[in-house]
Amino acid sequence: MSLNAELRTFYGTRFKEIPAELREIMIRAGQELADSGQADRALSVGAQAPHFSLPSATGRTITLADLLTKGPAVLTFYRGAWCPYCNIALRTLQQHHNEITARGAQLVAVSPQVPDESLSLTEKHALAFPVLSDLGSDTAKRYGLAFDLTDELAVVYDKFGFDLQRVNGDHPRTLPLPATYVIDHDGTVRWAFVDTDYTTRAEPSDILAALDTLH
Repeated sequence: MSLNAELRTFYGTRFKEIPAELREIMIRAGQELADSGQADRALSVGAQAPHFSLPSATGRTITLADLLTKGPAVLTFYRGAWCPYCNIALRTLQQHHNEITARGAQLVAVSPQVPDESLSLTEKHALAFPVLSDLGSDTAKRYGLAFDLTDELAVVYDKFGFDLQRVNGDHPRTLPLPATYVIDHDGTVRWAFVDTDYTTRAEPSDILAALDTLH
């Protein structure tokens, strides 16, 4: 089963469990974000990837420049460990991690969570790749991915108990669009996936195919 097939199956089950009035708010906010055109304005193929220097879950500082000295980088943005769709996507990337590194690439994930939350996620899913904390979503902003939750949706997330005030270090309203980039060793974006729909993610097979074109 592909990653997105798994995500659609999960969505079909999960969404039915949410009260109708909350589903309506979520659907409306999602449509507004899609209509905003932000995905089209995000960093795209051919652009130079903005530099970043971010702390990992284990306390290391990781920069894009350091990653690119070893070869291409696969950079994936996710919303946080509270997001089940993100967790499914990261577990699937872990399953393909050896295939990614076999192509000489470095995989890193970035979220607006505090490092302790990223550490818990890393340990829970036995992730072998770095999970970086982008507090305030400053890096996501440079990639054109950061957006603010609507007032209505923020209330819904509070009702779900996500506690974004705590896990995002006092930046509870700002999240990144789901996005994955394949960045060549010279810093050029060679492949990009960006979507306003948090239930849709980059397929690992497409990431691997993009890496294959670099050789």
